Amino acid sequence: MKKLFLSSFFMLILLHANNTTIAENNTATQKENNQTKLKNKLEAKQVAAQMKLEEKYAKEQKFYQGDDYNLKAVEINKASLANIPVIEPDYDFDITDVYRDDI
Repeated sequence: MKKLFLSSFFMLILLHANNTTIAENNTATQKENNQTKLKNKLEAKQVAAQMKLEEKYAKEQKFYQGDDYNLKAVEINKASLANIPVIEPDYDFDITDVYRDDI
């Protein structure tokens, strides 16, 4: 009877240790899963931000290439430029006055 009791007692201890190990493994697995989920969320957020930048870049390139724009309405008529007077620059600027302290 004593042997039966001791063997039952040791079996309960082994069973409890096994359950504890399984619980610890489950906890570790859950932590790894949570870290993986967090990493995937961060990667998805970074990919979304990069895709937004790429869309902006594509839109800007479309604008700069100007393939879809009809600019005939804003072209300058070269014949009308003859009526604009030429303004000659004034070259009599003396920079020495800028550095004088006695003025």
